[in-house]
Amino acid sequence: QVQLVESGGGLVQAGGSLRLSCLVSGRTFGRYAMGWLREAPGKERESVGGISWSGDTTYYADSVKGRFTISRDNAKNTVYLQMNSLKPEDTAVYYCTAGLLLRQYNYWGQGTQVTVSS
Repeated sequence: QVQLVESGGGLVQAGGSLRLSCLVSGRTFGRYAMGWLREAPGKERESVGGISWSGDTTYYADSVKGRFTISRDNAKNTVYLQMNSLKPEDTAVYYCTAGLLLRQYNYWGQGTQVTVSS
């Protein structure tokens, strides 16, 4: 069983930064590709990006490219989402996800709210 717990969400002004963390339980964290998705009221769920199990490969949505960075520390069973130059349209609940293949995720965290004020 894989459990994911996000943290680091909150309220920030436009132009600010936040770093989300996702702690993954289990001894096989290093086998999993990890992704971040977000859901905003009235909008479709959006894939923010992801990272391979080794950390060698990352991908990002066009809407966040150049502003967001995904990284992982396999020794700490943790994946990070560094968000810079935040915009009000980044406001959403952010979910950490995991799966054996990149872009194919089977496990979800409970989500953390990010609110960006203008």
